[in-house]
Amino acid sequence: MSDVVRASGTVHWIGAGLSTGSGLALLCDTAERVRLWHRTEERAARALDRLGLRGRAEPRAFGLGALTDELVPGDIVVSMLPAPEHAALLAVCVRRQAHFACSSYVSDAVLEQVPAAERAGIVVLTEAGLDPGIDHLFAHSLVARAREAIGDEASYSLTSYCGGVPAVPNDFRYRFSWAPAGVLGALRSPARYLEDGEETTAERPWEATRPHVLDGETFEVYPNRDSVPFIEQYGLPTGWRPRTFVRGTLRLDGWLRAWDAVFEELKAGDDARIAALARELAATYPTTDADHDRVVLAVSLDVRGATGETWSGSYLLDLVGDEEESAMARCVSRPLSLAVRHILSDDLPSGLNRAAETAERSREWLSELAREGLEFTLRVDQ
Repeated sequence: MSDVVRASGTVHWIGAGLSTGSGLALLCDTAERVRLWHRTEERAARALDRLGLRGRAEPRAFGLGALTDELVPGDIVVSMLPAPEHAALLAVCVRRQAHFACSSYVSDAVLEQVPAAERAGIVVLTEAGLDPGIDHLFAHSLVARAREAIGDEASYSLTSYCGGVPAVPNDFRYRFSWAPAGVLGALRSPARYLEDGEETTAERPWEATRPHVLDGETFEVYPNRDSVPFIEQYGLPTGWRPRTFVRGTLRLDGWLRAWDAVFEELKAGDDARIAALARELAATYPTTDADHDRVVLAVSLDVRGATGETWSGSYLLDLVGDEEESAMARCVSRPLSLAVRHILSDDLPSGLNRAAETAERSREWLSELAREGLEFTLRVDQ
């Protein structure tokens, strides 16, 4: 492992979309210099005005060439761009020995560059937002607590569901907190998970929707992406037998019925039609400052030991946006900001890092997030 390039104190935040919020303000309190890059310098300046950060961060017009010219070794690039654009940014970071951070899953294109990043002595920090991010912190914490209570021989069920929904339910039972094209694309991707101890694949994830009750309120949940690799990522003991392991999406009760026409389009449409549908949905259900959002993240672990003893634990984050900031922006930008501050403090090794690598880091970061006002609850029964 190469020595880590010491952080310079300068943070380049790329993009000011729906998920950029108070985390950027926290960085302005910590970093020596923050630059916000957007499509034009004028739009970056307007975004800083909206966030109350005029004069505390420098607006910039984004372009790979312009960014490259300003990077010096030890700078930190934070990408809020769509995931397919991360690899190009990381390539620039490797060349300029700048650290890289994002809230997205690790893509193959990013993973391919990790060896070069490690040789360059830079941190590549991923999965440091809400989902993925806080969900990983919750899961690592629960697994460590259960293992301490039960030991290394057991069976278990772990579920992790997250969703951004309207604070006041509407007829569509949804509020877009990220691009409609991304939402539809995720629904078109098969989901792999474990149920009744068996590996299961839902070719159409919404067809596996089921009720899920949290604090007496009924939601609808369905599996999303590939859950199976996270068994190893969460450090579940090899002597634990899975009964259920699923990571998925949470929606308001009635969502499945409200989206029936969308599902019919997803089943029949080609790529061009789905792209057009995304534009239609964006126009029909625009995200505005007038309607507040709600973020719900629920992670639960139930463990049964070899001699019949049981342990159950769960984390619940349930946050409503307000006039100052959406719940989604707060829940994505604050853990990402926390992660960047750990890079600024030279706390992380070079190469690939995820927000939650160990139970110890999870406990530390959850405590820091709680101190900064991100509220969640832990319940344990044993």
